[in-house]
Amino acid sequence: MNGTEEAVFEGNQDAETPVLALFNTSTVARYIRINPQTWYENGTQGDICLRAEVLGCTVPDPNNIYPWQTEPAASKDKLDFRHHNYKEMRKLMKSVNEACPDITRIYSIGKSYTGLKLYVMEISDNPGKHELGEPEFRYVAGMHGNEVLGREILLNLMEYMCQEYKRGDQRIVRLIKDTRIHLLPSMNPDGYEMAFKKGSELAGWAFGRYSYEGIDMNHNFADLNSVMWNAIELETDRSKLINHYFPIPEQYTSEDAFVASETRAVINWMQNIPFVLGANLHGGELVVTYPFDMTRDWAPQEHTPTSDESFFRWLATAYASTNQVMSNPDRRPCHNKDFLRYNNIINGAEWHNVPGSMNDFSYLHTNCFEVTVELSCDKFPHASELPIEWENNRESLLVYMEQVHRGIKGVIRDKDTEAGIPDAIIKVDDIDHHIRSVADGDYWRLLNPGEYRVTASAEGYFPSSRTCQVMYDFFPTICDFNLTKMPKQRLKEILAKGGKLPKDLQLRLRQLRLRKLRVTTKVMNQRRAAAAAKRAKKV
Repeated sequence: MNGTEEAVFEGNQDAETPVLALFNTSTVARYIRINPQTWYENGTQGDICLRAEVLGCTVPDPNNIYPWQTEPAASKDKLDFRHHNYKEMRKLMKSVNEACPDITRIYSIGKSYTGLKLYVMEISDNPGKHELGEPEFRYVAGMHGNEVLGREILLNLMEYMCQEYKRGDQRIVRLIKDTRIHLLPSMNPDGYEMAFKKGSELAGWAFGRYSYEGIDMNHNFADLNSVMWNAIELETDRSKLINHYFPIPEQYTSEDAFVASETRAVINWMQNIPFVLGANLHGGELVVTYPFDMTRDWAPQEHTPTSDESFFRWLATAYASTNQVMSNPDRRPCHNKDFLRYNNIINGAEWHNVPGSMNDFSYLHTNCFEVTVELSCDKFPHASELPIEWENNRESLLVYMEQVHRGIKGVIRDKDTEAGIPDAIIKVDDIDHHIRSVADGDYWRLLNPGEYRVTASAEGYFPSSRTCQVMYDFFPTICDFNLTKMPKQRLKEILAKGGKLPKDLQLRLRQLRLRKLRVTTKVMNQRRAAAAAKRAKKV
């Protein structure tokens, strides 16, 4: 097979089942040209589709023509670069926790269909506790079990942050002290175990993608987009429309609903922890997508922006522009779409329609903004490629986490008691998407640099507005609010406790009664004058 000699390898008509073909003899080649061919004419049985992986080892060139032969394809970081099955993953997470017990905690958010636990690594200076004013961040990987790179990168990230914290790396120390970080390396452990047994060479494009029940979890979250768009079309009174915290439809929460146990566990996790920012790690492409992922009229693809389009583009760019492969202008496209033309970011729905995505659900049901990162052209890269894949993504992972400190944050408090007010609504003028304060009254609103008019309101309180300036600094602008109770609300609380009314409230109630009396007196006098005028006209 030297020179122009050819070798013919038969493929498989089943696109999902790979075929392992071997050379007749070991062959040394400077390069290999692969010409995909088919016995069917193009257009009758579809276009040719080929995915080939050539396995071999490098042989030193005496002339050292190619720089890649002298450059080690390794990382300087001393991390465990290999594929980890469920037991090995659990063992690695335990070793990180033992190495850094003061800043890590392992917990489970539920189980897969076969009973494997969905483990999360928390990294924080105060593990297990939400601290006032500290934002919560999450990375989720392995939603599709055969897209394995995200899993390994998150395991490497745990090791790296532990090592660098102990070394005193100030960037990592600051990130851990100012942020509560949650890493879920395997959302679909059942699917991963199936793909892992096949291995990098023989795992097909979709084998292990779905849950054990055959559910694609990227389409398995409640479709709140349709709920929102239907309400917009049917409601004539715009003031009655909501733009956040959409409730989950009852039919979705029933036991008979076709919802994966893993999806239910993640939704419960979202509802219990006040996440501010997150990313969902996938594989098979090189691009960052942002919501909405679903098109409004079920078109195959159509640009469908959220009210926070500009900030989502900022988030996607923060990851893509610092990723060594995505930002390389000379790289080749993975498949048939060249995302370099879009600067390696794209609105999810503009790429393809994905109803029931985690990103859309997160934006419409919680306070959390989330994007999808497609990490690599290969869904299951060989173990030897993991060090360079870590190098490609390390800076991106850190930069993206730091974006959780963009925008404004603060605490909504009761003016009299100074207690935090939960479930207060934070509205930003000209952005039709509100967020809410959490249990202690603290909130975080992700925003691009600029000047914003912000209003905080809560049931039983007078709303309060102020102007907040967001700078380019890597820390948020503090915008606290002190809300005053409405007299009726204060009166209810005082009387319920059997207390006496304070003088300011007595004065306020007296003023309200006088104002009401003046209004009713004015209306009565107007009616009497009108009646007198009618009588005079008749006479």
